[in-house]
This record gives sequence, C-alpha cells and structure tokens, in this order.
Amino acid sequence: MKKLNRRAFLGEASCKAIGSTAFLNTILNLGMINTTSARPHIIGADGDYKAMVCILLAGGADTFNVLVPTESSEYADYQTTRGDLALDVDADPAELLDLDYNDSGRTFAVHAGMPDVRDMFDSGDLAFIANIGTLIEPIADVVDYNSGLKSIPLGLYSHSDQIMQWQTSVPQSRTAVGVGGRMADILSDMNTIDQISMNISLSGRNRFQAGNDTIEYAISNGTNESNIGFEGEPWWLNNSGFLSMKRSDAIRSMAEQAYANIFESTFGTLTSQSMDAFEVFKNAFLNLVPLTTEFSDTTFSKDLKKIAELISVRTHLGANRQIFFVTFGGWDHHDDVLINQANMLPVLNDGLKEFKDALAEIGMTDNVVTFTISDFARTLTSNGNGSDHAWGGNQMIMGGPIDGKKIYGEYPSLYLDDNDLNLSDKGRFIPQTSIDEFYAELALWFGTSPNDLEYILPNICNFYSSSNCPSDIPLDYAPIGMFL
Repeated sequence: MKKLNRRAFLGEASCKAIGSTAFLNTILNLGMINTTSARPHIIGADGDYKAMVCILLAGGADTFNVLVPTESSEYADYQTTRGDLALDVDADPAELLDLDYNDSGRTFAVHAGMPDVRDMFDSGDLAFIANIGTLIEPIADVVDYNSGLKSIPLGLYSHSDQIMQWQTSVPQSRTAVGVGGRMADILSDMNTIDQISMNISLSGRNRFQAGNDTIEYAISNGTNESNIGFEGEPWWLNNSGFLSMKRSDAIRSMAEQAYANIFESTFGTLTSQSMDAFEVFKNAFLNLVPLTTEFSDTTFSKDLKKIAELISVRTHLGANRQIFFVTFGGWDHHDDVLINQANMLPVLNDGLKEFKDALAEIGMTDNVVTFTISDFARTLTSNGNGSDHAWGGNQMIMGGPIDGKKIYGEYPSLYLDDNDLNLSDKGRFIPQTSIDEFYAELALWFGTSPNDLEYILPNICNFYSSSNCPSDIPLDYAPIGMFL
C-alpha cells in the first residue's frame, strides 16, 4: 500500500465512482492522514507545545523596500541604485520608519506601511534575516559563482523552481517533499491523536508541508464545527441534523466497504480515516472560546485568526507540535512596485500584529514562531516601473522564542559597481545565508535531533564543517543564532 502513488491515484480517480461532491472533497481538500513511523527525536515535557507558521509571500516580494539602510552613505547608494523604486525620505520623511537599531553605525528603517512591524522589532518580538536564499552549497562571491566549481540551484529567477525550492530546500532537484513535511515525518508521534496531521494548511496543497509519509490537512478560514471537511459541496448537501447525519453515514458506508481493487481499497481507507478526523476537528471546535482580539477583514488576517483558534484548541486535537502554512500572494511586481507595496505591506503588517496579539491572549506567545518566505527577491534596479526576478533577499521571523531586535546575516552593500555579490547590472545578489541554515535552527527548536537534520535538509552538511556531519551537529547549532 505504501508504494502506491496515492497522489496520482487521487488525481486520476473518476468522480463517477465517488457518489457525491462531498466524498471527493473529503480526500482532495483534507488530504491523507499522517502515517509515518516514529523516528528518534527530542521529546519535551508534558504540555511542551510548539508551533511554526510559514507565510509564503508568493510572487517574489521586493524586500529591499521592506528593510532599507539609512546610514547616510548607504542610503545614498540605495537611492542611486533603486532610482524610481526608492522610498524617498528627502521628499517625504514619512516614507520610512526608523528601527531602534545600530550595528557599528549601520542603521535601518522599514517601509511606512509597517508601523507594527517596526514596533515589534523594537520590542524584541521580531527580527530580519538579510540576504537569504536558496543555495546548494556556500558561494562566496561572483568569482566563486563563475568558477564552474559550485552547484547552482535549478531555474534561478524562475517562479516555479524557486517557489518550490524555498519549500523543499533541495535546489538541485524538483521534488514534491518539503521541509515541514519531513519534520512531521519524524515528529508525528509527539501528537496523541493520529487522525489529525501535524501539518495544517490554510492555502490548500503545498510543497512545504508534504512529506514522505505526511500530507497536509487543508481547511479554509471559514471552517467551523458545522462545516469541517465538507467545503465546496453543493447547496443541497449543506444541511444539518438528520440530512447531515444520513449524508455522513452514506459516505462512511461507501468508505468502509471491503474493496477487491487496490485503488478502490486505498480510496476507501483514506476516506474512512478522514471521516474520523472530521469528528475530532468538529469536537475541538465545539470547545473554542471566541477570541477578543480583533482581526482585519482581509483573507490574510482571517487565515491567521483561524490558526490562532486552532492553537487555542490544541489539546482537543491532541497536538504537541503543529506546522501551519499560509499563502499571501500577489507580490510579482514587475509594475507599480511603490503603489502595490503601499497597498499590500499594511495588510501583512496588520495580520502579523493581530496574530501576535491573539497569541498573547491565549498564552502562546512563547510557543509559536512565525516566519516569511518568498520565491526570491527582486532586482535592485528598476525596469522602468517595477522590478524583476532576482535571488537573495530579506525575510522576517517573529515570536517569543526568538532573539529579536536583530538583523541576522549580512545586509549587503547596495552599491553595485565592483560589488562581490552582484551578478548583473540589474542588482541580483548571491545570498550569503542559506535557507538550510535558517530551517536547521527552526527544526532543532521544534524538537528534531541533530541526527535527523540531514533527512529534513539534505544539503545541511554542505554548510557545516565537521566531517562527521550530521551526527556532530550540536543541539545548539546556531549559524544564524535566532533563538534565545
């Protein structure tokens, strides 16, 4: 059974054999249940709950307008290089918000649309990781890149490749298995109710949460105790009481038949398991205490509100570890960068602040880490109205466990001439911090053993000097040093 390509089967199965739209959505929307066997890991004390929330800024966010250098000479380089894409404080000082940060004279600000991000940074609840990107191995500079001796990620500047690689951390191949999925493969037995996957998505199927034995559990931000598991059914199925009970009984009856055909049997088994999971979720939502934190009326904020609600009923889901995934799309700004960022960055800012407040309300500030990823950064130079695809960029990480009020990695000089990291006259930088180093610290905080890092991150030993990697990677392995 485990050798059966279940994704392919589910994709090709005939709707005629299902009997109802709800039956199909049971499988396609909620996915398979985590069936991984236990692997060695670090088990915390009872009640040792941890969650991570991955926010995909899909499209490739222009993050050199999110975090901007403000020391006079560096800001002058920023203005010269960015041209009509620069946030101009000479014309309007309100376009940037200064951070309470000074690293040997280097100072920075954030976009004016992110006042709460500024405040969370200043209070130590948020940090930035500068010039981070997909790497197979370290690449020191342009000479190193051009030497022909270094492995280069597939499809640089390609949306489909780079958005996949940020989720899988395997830039040398196109794989369907992601970082969060591999973590769940290893740690699934830390949760006590195995009908519910450790990985819950508010954005449908994704690479980040897909493991070898793990499939994400996909819901919407409108999911509650009355509709869990039956999203997208026709109006005449969306009833309660007697009709709902009969519908569920009919689906379960079909699912539990003893099928002779292996494909039908697999379909039936997975559906029966999903039906059981529905009941766990429904009962958990019955215990939900409404949040008093107010969330904005945007899809992004609603997604984060649903995650906060799920965390609040974690004990009813048997969860000691959870990985959540949210997509906030629309960042492919080849045109109108300044206008689009002025509209979109406040949405990101508000959602992060509201989520932080909700976590404080339910007492989970110190148990949850939230971070952003994106396809790639954007070119520093303008294409006339926007910016094009690049490589290394800047990301955010937020939460009580992190050592905030810092900019990790090395924010590069934005002066392009003779810049050792600049690959073209457009301003495309070689990342100096790898996503492997970033994810490794997250994984160790989450509870994985150093011995398992190579399973989660197949390239991690390329960024660690010991010949005995991964067994010699210490528990406090921290090339970035993000955690307290």
